[in-house]
Amino acid sequence: MKRVLATLLAGAMVLSLVGCGGTSAVAEAPAPETVEAPAEEPAEEPAEEPAEEPAEEAAEPSGETVDLEMWCIATESDSNRHSYEAAIADMEAAHPEINFTWEATENQAYKTKIKAAVAADEMPDIFFTWSCAFLGDFVDAGRVYCLDDAYQNFKDELPEVMMANSTYDGKHYGVPLTMNIVGLFANMEILKEAGYDEVPGTYEDFIACCDDLKAKGIIPFGCAGKETWCVTEYLESVIEKSVGADTLNDIFLGRASWDNAEVAAAVNTFQEMVTKEYFDPAGIALSNDEVKANFMAGKYAFYMNGTWNCADFAADENGFGEKVQVAEFPVINPDKSKLGQLIGGPSDTLAVAASSPNAEVAANYAFELGRLICHYGYLDGCGLPAWTPYGDTSAINPLTQAVSEICANADSYVLFGDTAMNADSANTYLDYVSQIYGGEINGEEFVEGLTNDIG
Repeated sequence: MKRVLATLLAGAMVLSLVGCGGTSAVAEAPAPETVEAPAEEPAEEPAEEPAEEPAEEAAEPSGETVDLEMWCIATESDSNRHSYEAAIADMEAAHPEINFTWEATENQAYKTKIKAAVAADEMPDIFFTWSCAFLGDFVDAGRVYCLDDAYQNFKDELPEVMMANSTYDGKHYGVPLTMNIVGLFANMEILKEAGYDEVPGTYEDFIACCDDLKAKGIIPFGCAGKETWCVTEYLESVIEKSVGADTLNDIFLGRASWDNAEVAAAVNTFQEMVTKEYFDPAGIALSNDEVKANFMAGKYAFYMNGTWNCADFAADENGFGEKVQVAEFPVINPDKSKLGQLIGGPSDTLAVAASSPNAEVAANYAFELGRLICHYGYLDGCGLPAWTPYGDTSAINPLTQAVSEICANADSYVLFGDTAMNADSANTYLDYVSQIYGGEINGEEFVEGLTNDIG
């Protein structure tokens, strides 16, 4: 477990070094044998105890209470909710001089909310954001506080290479939390009903499995059409495993055109899966929470989504974690792609508003809080750590360990499209993705529209 974790952390570091703050959003992972394992002895504190203090304490205001407000996406149903609650409880105990309030908004609605707040320059002191172009737009607008000074207090625990996806023109603007990939989750009890003891490893076998599931009256997939980012979890994996990570990455970053016949064919492959009714037809009107609940209730065999879901699956009181396995989507075109090319990477970030009247205090608070969210989130299985892990990690759930192994063997990562692209391009992209899932356009019309509207 320690070897896998060390490999994963080093791989994420290399990814970030050449990530959105550098020259690319895709990177080759390092060879596992070059990675040193962490120290042998973990700290003895239990997971729910207050975490170790950072190397240097944040500067405290003298004799005054400071008000800080934070916005995030850790709603009651979000897998990360507990990690935020535990981290905030620790911070409140350690910093009684800070009057901290926070507000959580559902993922898609949050994107609209934070963009509107940035445009109006009416932002909270600390806010959750995705890195790369999403945060970069806010930095370009002059709305984000530079974290270079505050980072000096935490650099021993947060390697600078992990900051690269939120570094612009050589300056740091974000506190990384965890990293995740898109996982193919499978309910093995359901697969066994169709005669499968493992997740099919080839695309041909995978499609045959979907046909066998349908023949048994089982819906292969659930996908939340009400939240378009959920559709991209499927579509981007299909495209990447058809055209390769380099091609998809170049398109997302604007280095190549959407005018690509192979991309059009890959989109048609995804749409064929929809028209063959591999997806729950009711999913077009469902939220992610509803689709996820259906998967856990045994309505679908597969669910493709972020690996932060490992936490909820493993913690399910009905024992769902014992039924589910995680894998990567199989290769469709072996001439262009291969196993180990993944969608995801370090993205979840905390940032500080330049307009905050207490920006310096907020910056130190954001680093301390981010470190704790990462710690508790990793223990819960909500993601893999951006910060150097500490404490007893022996109880990490098997699903998260399986994700670590997938990432340890990764060849390359492509960051989620709506994060890698700038805001205008991302909104256009998501609109076309929605039309694909709804059957309004085909692959050729998809690439033609994006070529005309983005390039």
